[in-house]
This record gives sequence, C-alpha cells and structure tokens, in this order.
Amino acid sequence: MTLPSRSKRSALYKSHPELILNLGSCLAVLAIVAIVSFLLLRERSNVEQSASRAASNIVQLIDSDIQRNVELYDLSLRELIWAVQQPDLNTLSPALRQKMLFNQAFTMPVRGDMLWLDAQGNVVADSTSIAPRQANFSDSKIFQAHRQHADLGLVISPPFKARLGDLDWCISFTRRISDANGEFAGVAAGALRLSYFTDLFKRLDIGNESSINLMNTDGVLLARQTNLGDDALIGNNYADSPNFKRLIAAGSGSFASFSGRTGKPRLYTFARVGDLPLIVVVARSADEVFEAWRRTALWVGGATGVLCVGILWLTLLLGRELRRRHCAEQDLAELAATDSLTGLANRRQLDQVLRREWSRAQRTQRPLAVLMVDVDHFKAFNERHGHQGGDDALRQVASAIGRSIRRPADLAARYGGEEFLVVLPETERQGAQVLAERIRRSVEALPLFGDDTAPVTVSIGIGCYIPNTQQDLATLLGNADEALYCAKRNGRNRVETAV
Repeated sequence: MTLPSRSKRSALYKSHPELILNLGSCLAVLAIVAIVSFLLLRERSNVEQSASRAASNIVQLIDSDIQRNVELYDLSLRELIWAVQQPDLNTLSPALRQKMLFNQAFTMPVRGDMLWLDAQGNVVADSTSIAPRQANFSDSKIFQAHRQHADLGLVISPPFKARLGDLDWCISFTRRISDANGEFAGVAAGALRLSYFTDLFKRLDIGNESSINLMNTDGVLLARQTNLGDDALIGNNYADSPNFKRLIAAGSGSFASFSGRTGKPRLYTFARVGDLPLIVVVARSADEVFEAWRRTALWVGGATGVLCVGILWLTLLLGRELRRRHCAEQDLAELAATDSLTGLANRRQLDQVLRREWSRAQRTQRPLAVLMVDVDHFKAFNERHGHQGGDDALRQVASAIGRSIRRPADLAARYGGEEFLVVLPETERQGAQVLAERIRRSVEALPLFGDDTAPVTVSIGIGCYIPNTQQDLATLLGNADEALYCAKRNGRNRVETAV
C-alpha cells in the first residue's frame, strides 16, 4: 500500500482536521483497550497457571502419601503371608503369634485392620485382637477371584462398608495365600479407612468451593474433601462423566471444564497414582481462583473505561472548537475573497483565479475566455441617483451577472468601480459570446430606477486565448479591454469580441 505524500497528508489534515482528530482519538482508544485487554488476559493466564502448579503440587504430595501407604500395606501383607507359611507358627503362644503375624506399628486404628482368612473364608487371625473376630468372607467377589486366579497379585477393592467393627467406608488390599503345592490356602487382607485420606486432605487448603478427590480407574469415588459437606457422594460411580473420561484418557495433567454436578466452572488437575488403579483429582473452583483477578480486572477496566471516555469527550470538545474555528476561518476567507458591495469575488480572488486558470490553460492547451463588463453611463447615473442609488444599481447588475453564470468553474468578480470581469475556463469564442449576450440581456431586463425612462445597460468586451498561440495573460486582458472600448464606441449596450 502506497502512503500519501507529506504534502497530501498536510492538505488532508488542513481540509479535514476534525476527521483526522477523531480518527486519531479512536485509534488511541482502541490501542489502549487492546493493550489493557492483552495485559489482563495474560495476567489471567498467569493466575490459571499458578493455580494449576499449586494443584499439581498438592496432587504430587497426595500421590506420594498414597503410594507410601500402599507400599506399607503391601509389605505388611507379604510379611503376613510369609509368617502364615512358617511350619512352626502354631507352636507359638497366641500373643507372640499375633506380633509375628501383624506389624503393630502399622496396623493402627487410624488406618484400619488386617485379617488372615483361610481357604473357606473364615477369619483365622485379626490385627485388632489376639482372639480373632468371627466372620466369613467366602461370598466376597475379591475372595472368590483370589481362589480362582493365582496370579492376581495385590488387589485394591472398591469402597465398602466394613463388616467388622465401625470402620465405616474402607478399601481393602488383598493378596492370595498359597500352600507349598501352590494350592489356594486363603487371603491376606488389610482394610484402609477412607477417612484417613479425608483427614490428609483436610490439612491442605484449596478454598471453600474446591475439592480433593480420590477415585479408582472404574470411576468410583473413594475419598473426598470439600467444605460443601457432600461426603454422601463417596461410593458413587462417575465412569460415564465426560470429565472422568477426559482425565482417564489423558492420565495426568490439567484442564478447565464445568462440574457435571453443579454446572460451575472448575480447573481440574489430576494424576494417576503410580501403577495403581487410583487417580487423585483436585477440582479448583474457577470463581475462587480468579476472584482476585476479577477485582483487578474490574478496577483496571473501569479506570481504562473512564480514561477512554475522557479522551473521547475531550476529542469531541476539541473537535467542536476546531469546527468553530474552521467555520470562522471559512467566513473570514469568504469575506477576504468577496466584494462587500456586490457579493461577487473581489480583485484579490480574481487575480488568484486568473493566474490559476491561465496556468491550467497553458498546461492542458485548452481555450480560456474573459468578459470585461462595464456599466454604461454610470457617472451620469450616479449624478442622478446619488451614491446610494449607484451602489444599488451595481448590486443589481452584479446579481444579474451571477445569475447568468451556470458552471461552477466560471467566476464573476468586481474588477473595479463599475467594471466587472468574468473568467470562463475551457470556453471558446462562440460560447463566450453566448454567455456575454445572456448577461447583457439580463442586465437590460432589470427594473427601471426612479424616474428613469431607460434601463441600466452594460457593454461587454470578450478576450479569448487560443491554444498554441503566442499570447500571455496581460495580452488576453488587454484584448478584452480593447473589445470593451470598441463596444462603447459602437453605441454601448452591446458585445464585442477582440479580433
């Protein structure tokens, strides 16, 4: 795109100062709004990234704690299986056997209890007491799975309500016990209170409307910490939830979405717990995350709005003043270029137009004509009607000349006294004669003045510039003047053309 030259830009500004001012102000306001919007959006992105990093740190902390607990449970189960397989176990006293079977430092009430189940599902040993509690778990799906499959390894169960004691919601860790021949001999089981995770989550401050969740890969909610008091959700299955499908597909990471339960915006950060079928999900409330940013955006946006409105208001005021100044300058320019008596162009404007049209005619090789118009017997008219009457007559003659000119490029001016000059660009002799005759008839048709019996008349001399001839502007005006005096000598109230 080619930019306009400096002179053209200057001319554009001079001709349309208010337009340039309004355009500049609008561009400035748009630039301010764009910059502030960019900075606010970048700050929002930074806030979101900070919240995601903080949630990721929480996820990693919980991940480490859960893996440590699972490893401890698995280690305790392996120790229980090893102890069960010792041939001299039954020779020990009940108290000593209890200590050998169960790690008392690990099997604390805050976590849960451990059981040794025989091949029929009966409780053989119990970590909570030397005399085991009586129960049978042969109907358990996990027990049956261990009995049918020898290679399951460590199995983590869905959440359940404990049959023994008051353990409330738990998950179990189980391993198969095989005899020396590899036959099924029972199950080593450890129960973990889900309230353990709830207590762990409570120590982490994530906001009033946010939550920390522990789920298994089947979509079952195992543990949840929130200030909304919706612990009843534990045990619910969210496998069909779009958000759960998304985090299962990704494995770990972050994304923004809406809560499937409340419909409110959330920032989800999640990760798989090692190789275990467990997923930790931190759901941050977007309203809480962006609360401080919204306050900042409100203040900054309001201040920016006030600033932009102020700029536009000042622009309107300045534009109004420029408009007034432009009108005043136009009025002054018009006054400076207009004859105060007749309302036609004055001698100054006439000289400018003559030079301009002469230069154009020389450049384009187009014809140019001028009409020299003089009021007949004006001195005698002034003596009869006085100077006031003479001025009225000049005004009416000027009006008749102005009405006779129909092209915008033509110019009628007062040449001096009772003389007028009409500039006709791109007009040949024949066209100039037609216009001159029209002016003569228009003046002759003016109403009579006072007691006069004859109308006011004018004599007109025509000077023509013919392209490709040796002629200058002074010669052109001299020819018109000579034609005018020829018209006067030949009886006045007529049109003559220079030879």
